[in-house]
Amino acid sequence: MVKVWKRSPHDRVGTNMMIQTMLHPSGPLPMLMVGFLTCAAASSELRAQDVKRCEALNRFLIETMGMEAETSPDTVDDWRTRKILPGCRVTAAGSALREVPGEENEVFYFSLLAAGWTRTPDPHDRPQEAAIRLRLDGTDCFFTPYHGIRLGTEVEMRVNTAFQTRPGEDRYNFLAQCVEALPAAP
Repeated sequence: MVKVWKRSPHDRVGTNMMIQTMLHPSGPLPMLMVGFLTCAAASSELRAQDVKRCEALNRFLIETMGMEAETSPDTVDDWRTRKILPGCRVTAAGSALREVPGEENEVFYFSLLAAGWTRTPDPHDRPQEAAIRLRLDGTDCFFTPYHGIRLGTEVEMRVNTAFQTRPGEDRYNFLAQCVEALPAAP
């Protein structure tokens, strides 16, 4: 409803009176706009729910692992469903003492397992790349270790800039892409 000030032709003293007018949309454009706005609102609500899925992991990486981490919305190409699923990602930078390259991955994974994460029913990991799929509280995350700038995202730049490598340690990064936990493939 729109309120419009209008001068009444019968008003001899020149005062204004307010009338109320209802706007009635007609044609396909207003209906498309309503549909678009409804979808956008629902989409942002879903993104917020999906980002919440990564909060526990983000907190663990910061508080327990001493990493710099940031969560953001994401979509994940899921091989099980052959669909693009809504989810979230945690981009993290950390450092660890190591004697052998890749040793930080083992420390990272054993820390997650000690915190209650478990292997997913159909992990389909990438063992040659040290990537692993783990589950906690209804969330499946695919963890990928890497070094340096690989993603080229603003989040990765912020995380890498904010993290200060501890003396005597080697720097590493992890990307975790998380979605709602799914049952095992048939």
